[in-house]
Amino acid sequence: MAAPRLTAPLPGSLDDPARARDLARMKRLATGLFLLAAVVFLACVLVGEDAGAWVGYVRATAEASMVGALADWFAVTALFRHPLRLPIPHTAIIPRKKDQIGESLGAFVQENFLTRAVVEEKLTTIDVPGRLGGLLAAPGRAERLAGDAAAAVTALTELLRDEDLEPAVAGLVDRKLHETPAAPALARVLELVVDGDRHQEVLSAALRLTARFLHENRLVFRAQLGDASPAWVPDWVDDRVFDRVFAGLQGFFDEVGADPRHELRRSYDARLRAYVHALRTDPATAARVEELKREVLEHPAVRTWSGSLWTNAKNAVLSAAADPDSELRTRLTALILDGATMLRTDPTVRELVQRHAHGVAGYLVERFSGDLAELVSSTVARWDTDETSRRIELQVGRDLQWIRVNGTVVGGLAGLVIYTVAQLLG
Repeated sequence: MAAPRLTAPLPGSLDDPARARDLARMKRLATGLFLLAAVVFLACVLVGEDAGAWVGYVRATAEASMVGALADWFAVTALFRHPLRLPIPHTAIIPRKKDQIGESLGAFVQENFLTRAVVEEKLTTIDVPGRLGGLLAAPGRAERLAGDAAAAVTALTELLRDEDLEPAVAGLVDRKLHETPAAPALARVLELVVDGDRHQEVLSAALRLTARFLHENRLVFRAQLGDASPAWVPDWVDDRVFDRVFAGLQGFFDEVGADPRHELRRSYDARLRAYVHALRTDPATAARVEELKREVLEHPAVRTWSGSLWTNAKNAVLSAAADPDSELRTRLTALILDGATMLRTDPTVRELVQRHAHGVAGYLVERFSGDLAELVSSTVARWDTDETSRRIELQVGRDLQWIRVNGTVVGGLAGLVIYTVAQLLG
């Protein structure tokens, strides 16, 4: 035995009070006309034809009005329910055919509205980039969109589990660093330094720092010399030796620092260039650099740093997303406003967006029109049968009651004409 299908109530209130009042008023009008015709017919029957020839005409009109009113009442009622609750065949059409109506409605929408030709024809009349640009450029819209994007990022990060992502990010960084050869990268960095003469600036800075270090620790070095000198050597001899050596070192540093063409600088430049060449061509040099890189990456401090990358990045993003005045929100707002300006003024961007809007809309229609039609039919199929009939009757019932009114009037006129023709022929 098949399981009964579950139905769902329609959203919103069952009755629209205004429509319900209009429907009740029209029902009273149509029923009142039928009762009026019935009263007239009974009066004519009671009066009889002896009262005059006019009685026949009035009676025929009233009789035909009743027939028309009853026929149209039956037709209108049969759409929504069984007349007089009798299971007459081909009545209660909407309750019985609700699912088929939903399928037909979905197919009608799909075949007549959700087609590439219809959508593209409509898009040709719409300035898509202009409207989109105007939407983005509305006062406060860019700030709100930036805030929404920040909120979305925050919500996404809250869904992600730190205990899962931290090792994943650390493993990704560690794997990429291990897989990336260090020698070519180091060679490129040193090459840029040498080509820009930055290595000479580094040497000059190193010489200045060394000279300052020696000067600031002069007494320490003198004491070291005194401790290393034999006891029988007089202190004044140690002083003279130290002063001469110290002065020589300081003078050498000053000389190299002041002379950009000093031999030491040329030798340093040549050796550094040779090392760059070796990094690119000598496997042994590259292997030593790789070994040094591996030792650095295996150091506990580096592993701790890689493990904290996700947490640090997440905290930085969350902090920037929560702050309306942050650089992230400011840049995102500016990016949205720039995009709005280009959408409204840049011909290339406008043409590109308009063209792609046609393609995207056509693809979406072709891809999802069937799903939308199915959504319509399945939604109607889930609706409660009685409630669906009531809703439809509220929407169109007032106009259908006019059919009853018209049937009463037209039926009466038709009866009058038929009776008159019969009298004339008789």
